[in-house]
Amino acid sequence: LPEVREYQVGAEAIPLAIVYEDDELLVVDKPAGLVVHPAPGHYSGTLVNALLHHCGHELTGIGGVLRPGIVHRLDKDTSGLLVVAKTERSHRALVAQLKSRQVNRIYLALVKGTIRVPAGIVDAPLGRHPSQRKKMAVVAGGKEAVTHFRVLERFPGYTFLEVKLQTGRTHQIRVHLAHIGHPVVGDPVYGKGKNNLGLKRQALHAAKLSFVHPVTGREVTFS
Repeated sequence: LPEVREYQVGAEAIPLAIVYEDDELLVVDKPAGLVVHPAPGHYSGTLVNALLHHCGHELTGIGGVLRPGIVHRLDKDTSGLLVVAKTERSHRALVAQLKSRQVNRIYLALVKGTIRVPAGIVDAPLGRHPSQRKKMAVVAGGKEAVTHFRVLERFPGYTFLEVKLQTGRTHQIRVHLAHIGHPVVGDPVYGKGKNNLGLKRQALHAAKLSFVHPVTGREVTFS
């Protein structure tokens, strides 16, 4: 990574779909194609640039220079709900909830093939792919990763799933579903071959998000 102190993340007027906002946090419905935070190759046009414009300087420095307010991520081409902290205390509390698995995240996914069982659990450790470093893979000795899925509907050649994360590893849902032979439709990295549905992105959406509000102490759910 370049020297962080030499780089200032700029505010940019990128439209945001805000589902909820108060003085402590906001919940955003991220579109597919939007990178969450600046990284090599993407120093502008990210969700963080949009948030700095929306929230102003109050966000600066919460959780780090390049990731102000960011509690958890979604892949660039995954759409859906993200919670962003607007204060240091909320950032600390939400990150702690994430680590203790109190944040409930439910996704919708369209996968290739027919899954015959009504529901299942994929429990397979994840780590960097041994030869392709930008990819994740199921590897012996990797970090614990557990994904729950439930069939919502079956179509010819495809299955529509509700997916719940027990752990939140990088690319977890995409790698786990490909591992059981049912990659997410439109996934350019873990899926093989083209989809005949005309999808230009992976069919993965963060549909529901629940957590305990850091200040009120009440459980809140967004969908």
